[in-house]
Amino acid sequence: MILAIAAAVAAAAPPAACPNVATPDALVCRAMEAKKAGNEQGAALAFEEAARATPDKDPKAARLWAAAGNLWIAAGQPGKAAFDLDRALAQGISGPERGEVLLDRARAAEAQGDLKTARTRLNDARAMIAEDPFYWYFSAALAIRENDAATAQSSIGEALKLAPSDPTVLFEAGHVAHFAGDETKARYYWQQAASADPNGQSGKAAREALGMLAAPATVTKPAQPPK
Repeated sequence: MILAIAAAVAAAAPPAACPNVATPDALVCRAMEAKKAGNEQGAALAFEEAARATPDKDPKAARLWAAAGNLWIAAGQPGKAAFDLDRALAQGISGPERGEVLLDRARAAEAQGDLKTARTRLNDARAMIAEDPFYWYFSAALAIRENDAATAQSSIGEALKLAPSDPTVLFEAGHVAHFAGDETKARYYWQQAASADPNGQSGKAAREALGMLAAPATVTKPAQPPK
């Protein structure tokens, strides 16, 4: 997640135009400018340059590798993401930041089709970021790929406790219910997602999902989920 890690390293970037020098701060500045322009690959490369220009013993180096890995995921290059995230982990990034890096490493593995590594890294992250609803959202999505309905349902339940009105979580809750064979609950959560995010990606995806169900795709917002 382009997350707090990228924001933390960006705090050191110069406030004006990025200077044309190869210092870590200037390279971070360029990375953030590239990210702002929607150039995830350019941002990842600049974060890598900044990491190489930073002494390995400096805690910021691990954060820079983590930010590069995160942006490689956004750029659709999970192999490069995995390499940089492993560098961040090897250099000792710690605390909740380590949990976020492990989560990103799980995302990179899942994108490569390595579901075993994805689940292992996700389990490693749990104690550090169990209060992050995205952790549970991703766990549910991964469990569907693992064909594990029980884990998908328990994980999305945790995500809903932490973020009950988040349209992305609601959409995934519908996906989990549909995967588990409960069309009534799937319709309920997709209706919730469509209502909560009428103009966004999750709302659009929810309306498309509703349109594939047997019943008409009416968008309502019932007070309670069906039992």
